[in-house]
Amino acid sequence: MSDLPIAPACLRNSDAILGVLRHELAECQDVLEIGSGTGQHAVHFSASLRDINWQTSDLSENHDGIRAHIANAGLDNVKAPLALDVRSATLDAQSYDAVFTANTIHIMSFSAVEKMIPFIAAHLSGGGLFLAYGPFRQGGRFNTESNANFDASLRARDPGMGIRELEKIDSLAEHVGMRRLRTYAMPANNLLLIWQKDMRNTL
Repeated sequence: MSDLPIAPACLRNSDAILGVLRHELAECQDVLEIGSGTGQHAVHFSASLRDINWQTSDLSENHDGIRAHIANAGLDNVKAPLALDVRSATLDAQSYDAVFTANTIHIMSFSAVEKMIPFIAAHLSGGGLFLAYGPFRQGGRFNTESNANFDASLRARDPGMGIRELEKIDSLAEHVGMRRLRTYAMPANNLLLIWQKDMRNTL
């Protein structure tokens, strides 16, 4: 369908991310995606990961595009989007085996990130995974000049945006019982990070 919303970055990174998800989500059944955007990732991943129920979510203004991609794909394992703003999110008591988000942490304000991490922990089952894709700084440094330039462009557009320090995300995660297990280097100088919730944590 020509009227489907298209994010070029999703076209470029979907296969690389899927290669990791096939392994990391092998034991998962229910996945929540935060910030589904256009819905491209949701339908691309769900078409290959047929044993997973993929729950989309985003701000309400993005729902039409997500619904259009879901309808076009004709998949029964990708769910209509939930209205979810991490700054004020509330869900029922359902827990998920994994929560996935892509290219959101550098777009939302850091105060929103500080709210999102405990929200994720609260809705992960014990031993559940939090997977985040995007650019990050490590040890106060950008991994490439292009990411430094990207960070500057983000902050010029909105001072609340910016590429986050991985160590700060780790600290937020550890505070709510999640520990980083693995770090995957991805195309275009991005990372795919995997945290796991403590089996004993019942946030």
